Amino acid sequence: MADQAAPQASAKRARRPRKAAPVLLENQSGPTDFSDPLLRKEIKRAAVWIGMVVLVGLAIYLAEPLLVIFGGMVFAAMIDGGARLLGRVLPVPRAIRVTLVLLLAVAFFVWVSMFAGSQIADQAAALPATVEAQVMRGAQWLQSNGVRIDAKAVEGLAEKALGGVSQLTSAVGGVLGGLTTAFLVMVLGIYFAAEPQLYRRGVAWMLPQGEREHFAGTTAEMGRTLRMLMFGRLIGMTVEGFGTWLMLAIYGVPMASLLGLLTGLLAFLPNIGAPISGLLMVLVGFSGGVDMGIYCVIVYVVVQTVDGNIIVPMIAKKTADLAPALVLGAQLIMGALFGIIGLMLADPMVAMIKVALERQSQRNQPTPATD
Repeated sequence: MADQAAPQASAKRARRPRKAAPVLLENQSGPTDFSDPLLRKEIKRAAVWIGMVVLVGLAIYLAEPLLVIFGGMVFAAMIDGGARLLGRVLPVPRAIRVTLVLLLAVAFFVWVSMFAGSQIADQAAALPATVEAQVMRGAQWLQSNGVRIDAKAVEGLAEKALGGVSQLTSAVGGVLGGLTTAFLVMVLGIYFAAEPQLYRRGVAWMLPQGEREHFAGTTAEMGRTLRMLMFGRLIGMTVEGFGTWLMLAIYGVPMASLLGLLTGLLAFLPNIGAPISGLLMVLVGFSGGVDMGIYCVIVYVVVQTVDGNIIVPMIAKKTADLAPALVLGAQLIMGALFGIIGLMLADPMVAMIKVALERQSQRNQPTPATD
């Protein structure tokens, strides 16, 4: 029986269908392969748009770090401008000139810190109370002359406004806000200013060869514009701050040192800083009497007239001529999104965008035909 069963089992195995051998898939079309060239073109176009959307979303998500990097570039332009200015009188290598600029900046900040730690700190602590008292005094005067004003609403508005003033004066008095951001901006600025060509060549290397020459010209124009813009800003800050302090000190206005320093610092914010510093100056002036208040108004007008009619036009001839409404709109948007650092960098950012658009417009103009 066993001998008969063995041939039957082998016959059944012979009749079973064999499994097909695995087929190599390297040369077969996959789910992402499209033979239609039109379809491939449309898919590539869609991928480009999707990539752009992803990049925009990534830029929005990383907006604050990107803004810090841009702040480092602005600080580097200030260092580079100072090094170039020293190069006109000191024929020394660039590294030495950059080091001298940094040492002078450190010496200035040390002086301000020591000065703020003694006299200005006390004035900064007393400024909010003085401003609040003058606001309430003005509201009472309006009420006595028949103007209906809700005293509580005025007091609440004054407290909100003084919140920002208190933060500013606290920073001036030595309690520095945003120290980490300021430190990163300074470190990035030093690296950028030390070897600007290294980073420029690195970015240009990632571009197509046909775009590198245009990129080099655009960045050179941006650097020149940014240097002139920051140079004018620093000159305006110095003139407004020193002039305000000197004229207020001559008349004996209280907190003259603090008001001069605040005027100089707020001059970095065009269109916004001057009204704020002027309002603080006038309020403190009227705390010492009507005559002192009128004198502070005159000081504000004189300082702003000198800055607006002499310094700003002189610098604007050599840099990007920006429309005031455009700058103010950019400041409002950047300030709402990023706070004080957005306000500070709105003007340089608008200037850089304008330079890039002008360069692209010149590039797109057809060249005249020659016979």
